[in-house]
Amino acid sequence: MSVNPRLAAISGPLRDSVFPLVDGSLSIGREFSNLLSIDDGLVSPKHCVVTLDGKRCVLRDLGSQAGTFVNGLPVQDRPLLHGDQIAIGGSVFLFLREEPSEAHPNPVELDDGSQGASATTRLRREDVRYLHPEALAALPTTERVARDLQTLLKISTAIGSIRNVESLQWQLLGMIFDVVPAERGAILLGEDPGEFASIVAWDRVAGPQHSVHVDRHLAQQVLEERIAILSKVPKSAEQDQAAPQGERGASGSAAGGAGDAEKREVHSLLCVPLVSPDKAIGLIYLDTANPDIRFTDSDLHLVTAIAGVTAMAIESARQVEWLGSENRRLRAEGNLSHDMVGESPRMREIYQLIERVACTDSTVLIFGESGTGKELAARAIHRNSPRRERPFVAINCAALTETLLESELFGHERGAFTGAIALKRGQLEMANGGTIFLDEMGEISPALQAKLLRVLQERDFMRVGGTRTIPLDIRILAATNKNLQKATKDGTFREDLYYRLNVVSITMPALRDHKEDIPLLAGYFAAKYAEKCNRRVLGISSDARTILTQYEWPGNIRELENAIERAVVLGSSGMILPEDLPETLHETPAQSLRSSTYHEAVRQLKRQLILTAMDQSEGKFTEAARLLGVHANYLHRLIRNLDLRLALKKKNKG
Repeated sequence: MSVNPRLAAISGPLRDSVFPLVDGSLSIGREFSNLLSIDDGLVSPKHCVVTLDGKRCVLRDLGSQAGTFVNGLPVQDRPLLHGDQIAIGGSVFLFLREEPSEAHPNPVELDDGSQGASATTRLRREDVRYLHPEALAALPTTERVARDLQTLLKISTAIGSIRNVESLQWQLLGMIFDVVPAERGAILLGEDPGEFASIVAWDRVAGPQHSVHVDRHLAQQVLEERIAILSKVPKSAEQDQAAPQGERGASGSAAGGAGDAEKREVHSLLCVPLVSPDKAIGLIYLDTANPDIRFTDSDLHLVTAIAGVTAMAIESARQVEWLGSENRRLRAEGNLSHDMVGESPRMREIYQLIERVACTDSTVLIFGESGTGKELAARAIHRNSPRRERPFVAINCAALTETLLESELFGHERGAFTGAIALKRGQLEMANGGTIFLDEMGEISPALQAKLLRVLQERDFMRVGGTRTIPLDIRILAATNKNLQKATKDGTFREDLYYRLNVVSITMPALRDHKEDIPLLAGYFAAKYAEKCNRRVLGISSDARTILTQYEWPGNIRELENAIERAVVLGSSGMILPEDLPETLHETPAQSLRSSTYHEAVRQLKRQLILTAMDQSEGKFTEAARLLGVHANYLHRLIRNLDLRLALKKKNKG
């Protein structure tokens, strides 16, 4: 049954999208005025157009700079057939007219077959005549050789400008079909037949809904030995091809259809490795079931030569794709405006997630322990959103009683309760047009949860004591350090409100989960409080930095900030030293490191140095501290942390 003609994107930025011909026409280009707009620098503003002319569809190039390709060939005006591949810039589309079948099999199926009775030719890359100048000079100037060289030149020129790996494969397969009489073909990328990362396949006879079958053992042999294989059924075996299915040889097992009725015997096949300088990165597979067609040695040399120039183009395209994605990632992080500090992989994930959700109006629920920077994340979402010029209002729901919080959120009318001597606008109303951030959301009472649910559902509210609803245009961000999903099961938090809030969730990592950011955070806080206190702080000593990174930080970034502020305020030198840090930081690491041989040895050495200094100073702490080069207060702390009090008492008694 026929349907409206359409283009299905199989590679490029619009992949998996389908574009029907609207009113018998489909304009394609980079401008938004086109029905099919492609954001690609290789696509002209008005690139081409597909029109329905009677019962046929015609593709017309509109003078594009990069050209329009059908099945790998540049075209100006071309009638389209069902299954044609159209390459436009870095995108490839499939032209479809027939109703798609319900089943969508894999484009390539690997079978455990064998080649059976077939004549096989093997060719190594170093023996390909087209890839060696001395062998090329000795070739006779025949029409076939001239055509092959022209084909190699055309393919090398075409694929050299393609920067999308999948588009490169589709266009390459189309160009190979133009010079090799193959009925089916596939390009498989990967180093293991069981784990091909990219599969492009086409059956020109059966159509796009039919898989191309490849012999698994053949693919493995080609990849492991890096040899090209040409396999042909001998003329003497043609009688077997006409015999009943049960009497046939196994030569077609590599290319059968989905069922016995559709199974076709392969009369000739080519399997050629794609070899980069140090490894095989995939293969090209071609076959035909037409008994009148035999692939020749010239076809083998040509396809192997094509594979030789293609492998480097694929590797280059992969590198360009990786560089492009890395550039986009870095650009997104560079454009993201925020006050957070951290370059660890965990924090980079947070930045990327914030950048993606900021441009939407979706409600965001931010999870994380106290002190992990949930409000900073909320402010970053607002700062990078379309509402950045409107108010950002933050409310700590745990800091107010239920009555005060309700009045703070919704406001109240004059006379609504005792003491309400004037109308008060609530924070929701103050944030209208902007963003409201509800911190410690898990602390809200059930009654107030019901009112907030209405705000989320209806986007309006009533002031306390009011009689009319006030419309709201706000974005709601919420944060909690509680497990709200568990709270819904316990009945302390409304399940419907939880799902309304949890449209997009962000989990801020605890500081102990990204300790590599501690030196960066500590340096940031040291500079911040040095400026506030009008002190010159040159940095953090290596010993102090070690203590900071070994501590578990149950209070997270807020505890680290307080520790650095204390060190800046109480410190007496240009560097932040271990004795400037809070006592809790010295106590915890010593016990957690006792299982470590290295740190236990350091611990024992410290004990011995202190005991020796106390002996030399005859038990005087100030003198012992001078001998050790530390402050007396720090020496007292070390004696306590290293459990030396009892040992010193025994020495004194002795």
